[in-house]
Amino acid sequence: MDIAVVTGTSTGIGFTTSLHLARHGYRVFAGMRNPAKAAALEEAAAAEDLPLEVIQLDITDAGSVAAAFARVTAEGPVDVLVNNAGIGGASPLELTPEDEHRQMFETNYFGAIRCIQAVVPSMRERERGAIVNVTSVTGMIAMPNQVAYSASKWALEAAGEALAHELYRFGVRVVNVEPGVIMTNIFENSAEATRYDKTSPYKQVMRRNGKMFGAGFKAQTPPERVAEAILDAITTREYRLRWPVGADAVGMISGRRRISDEDWVAMGADLTDDEYNGRFKAWFDVEL
Repeated sequence: MDIAVVTGTSTGIGFTTSLHLARHGYRVFAGMRNPAKAAALEEAAAAEDLPLEVIQLDITDAGSVAAAFARVTAEGPVDVLVNNAGIGGASPLELTPEDEHRQMFETNYFGAIRCIQAVVPSMRERERGAIVNVTSVTGMIAMPNQVAYSASKWALEAAGEALAHELYRFGVRVVNVEPGVIMTNIFENSAEATRYDKTSPYKQVMRRNGKMFGAGFKAQTPPERVAEAILDAITTREYRLRWPVGADAVGMISGRRRISDEDWVAMGADLTDDEYNGRFKAWFDVEL
């Protein structure tokens, strides 16, 4: 039975992906920074008699990463790594503290890199395996009011693309999965790093960023869609590097490719709501 390690599994995409992979023949080690939150996942797995075990894994701690992968590889080599753990936030760059910016990278980028480096030697030597980076639509479109988050996800997108090239000759598959707005509690978890101030000179960009998420929420895309995309990405015979998930992600990524950089930047002009919303609908097929 192939072994899969999934990070950030206490809720949302990681929770759902762990169960989905276990239902499809993988022995899953579900990593959590705080295993005290494991009860819901363990109960769901036990109800279906799934081969799933929760392990302590704080991807921001090198010692925790080393211990977790030592625990897993004592049972066998890792065949699939899903880098899902991450943190969010919404704030103009001017208002984002440096330590908050660094923490975004420490979790969303360096945490994933630590896990990748833990599994690559074995995958390369065995000439098999798959690495999944759960990035974001903001990993393809740099979003105003989300500079730190976008930058961390762009970094992971870039690392995934370059790594896919490096490992291709060794038969190791690397994919980037780019969800749009998914119905999880990531926004509750990132509340401390999210700022909205009606008196701020950035209030317009803050408000419009919020409207984009509001449009995404209306679509009600569940985390199961991401889990299905992850399984498809690692099992399909036709390899593909990037896997957007959700109508908003598909519309925004494809639309951004069709317009110029300057058109995108000019969305930051002093536009009326009708002008801004009209461009967003015409270019990205998203109704604000």
